[in-house]
Amino acid sequence: MFYGAMKIAIGSPLKAAFRPWVEGIEHIPNEGPAILASNHLSFSDSFFLPAVLDRKVTFIAKEEYFTSPGVKGKLTAAFFKGVGQLPVDRSGARGAGEAAVKSGVAVLERGELFGIYPEGTRSPDGRLYRGKPGGLARVALASGAPVIPVAMIDTEKVQPVGKVVPKLSIRPGIRIGRPLDFSRYHGMEGDRFILRSITDEVMYEIMKLSGQEYVDIYATAAKRQLAEAAKAAADPH
Repeated sequence: MFYGAMKIAIGSPLKAAFRPWVEGIEHIPNEGPAILASNHLSFSDSFFLPAVLDRKVTFIAKEEYFTSPGVKGKLTAAFFKGVGQLPVDRSGARGAGEAAVKSGVAVLERGELFGIYPEGTRSPDGRLYRGKPGGLARVALASGAPVIPVAMIDTEKVQPVGKVVPKLSIRPGIRIGRPLDFSRYHGMEGDRFILRSITDEVMYEIMKLSGQEYVDIYATAAKRQLAEAAKAAADPH
């Protein structure tokens, strides 16, 4: 009920203001579990995608959104729960990965839609980065659910980093691909080459849908490189 209320309160105005276009929405099943694997350009991705779908989609979010102190923290936690986000502790990489997989499988076992960003973090420059195999592939194999590639388009231009006021002149898009079936790999969850193969196949489909330039490094590494370059430029000595 809360999700429905939040979707009306946030999703409807979002659609009215930005008029997001959608292609391939027929690939989203009317019922049953499915994994929506999307590129990640903006904080708003987790709002635009649910806004255009009739079904509820659940994403995972960093635990800090749910545990911040004070009134603002409680309101933030209520908001993220209301829009279908699940908290995951990212403090330990291995523990975070296990928590993400368990959360995803639990959502899918209820016959619902689970949303995941294989890049693990937002793209720092609009390009598509290497997918992390620990989450997406493991959830797909553990659940047996189909993986539906999704491309968010121009969402990073709606509210660029550092800008408070969104640009209503930008009309973002969402392109949804055909479901991918990885049942042929059932029982191979422990094979890291299989996990990499599944992840790369999904990222290739996202690249085709989005038209993004692909970079074969992790986005976290790219962000680290950018930060180090900025630091070096600011302090040449």
